[in-house]
This record gives sequence, C-alpha cells and structure tokens, in this order.
Amino acid sequence: MGAQLRRTLTATAFVLAAALLAGCGGGDGTSADGKEKTPAAQEPVKQEESGGDAVSQGSPHEVTIKVEGEGPSNVMYTLDDSDFAQVTLPWSRTATIAARGAEQKVGRLVIVTPGNMTAADGQIVAARCSISVDGKTVAESKAPGKPCSYEIK
Repeated sequence: MGAQLRRTLTATAFVLAAALLAGCGGGDGTSADGKEKTPAAQEPVKQEESGGDAVSQGSPHEVTIKVEGEGPSNVMYTLDDSDFAQVTLPWSRTATIAARGAEQKVGRLVIVTPGNMTAADGQIVAARCSISVDGKTVAESKAPGKPCSYEIK
C-alpha cells in the first residue's frame, strides 16, 4: 500500500507542476491565456545617467595586450570588454578605449592574465604578457604567469 501511495503522490505532484507551468505562460512572448505580453514586459529596463548629464570621456588610446609563447593556452583579460578565452600563442588584441566619467581620475583598468603553455621540452610553463598604449609598452610581466595591468586616465 505504501508504494501505491507514493506513486499516487508522485503523479499528483507532476500534474500540479504541469498545471502551474501552464498557468504561468511560456517563454515565447505570450501569457497563459495565449495573448501577447505587453512590450514593456518584454523590453529590458534602460538605465539612465543620473542628473541627465552626458558622461564625459577622456582622449582615446590604442591599447594592445599581448601574451607571448607557443601553442594553446588560456587568457583572461579586460580591455574594451572582459573575457576568458582559449587561444593559440602568440596572441594579441587591440582596442581603442578612453576613460569615461570618474575613470578619468581613478583610471580605467586594463589587465591580461596569461595561462600555461607547453614548452619545447614538454614541460608546462607560464606564458608572459605585456600591455602597450599608443605604441609604448607600459606593463610587462615581471615573472612568468603573473598578470599585467595598467590604468588609463
């Protein structure tokens, strides 16, 4: 009798869950009654600048991040965007960026963290990195595997 009661409770739970999901509507832009959801419910909320003032921007700089070595490796970086990617070394990425708003005083952080690579002798070693701003090298890894960072103002 205990097994039959468990099966009944389980079946009831599935029916209730299905009813709740059907009542909440699907993710296809319609509500439970099949009508279109309002556009306000579908659009992401837009964030406005406080005070209505435009955010000032500093002068643009061409920034290049590099990771030296050979073969596959992982790289984590923040430049014009942030990413963690598997790349083939040597690797570089260039973007034109400018400090915005408060970044003009405190700086806009650019960082690259190299991963490991396989050396010619088969050993796993850390890659080296560098950052250049407007063609001038401003940061280099002091030791293999250490991240490189620089603040643009």
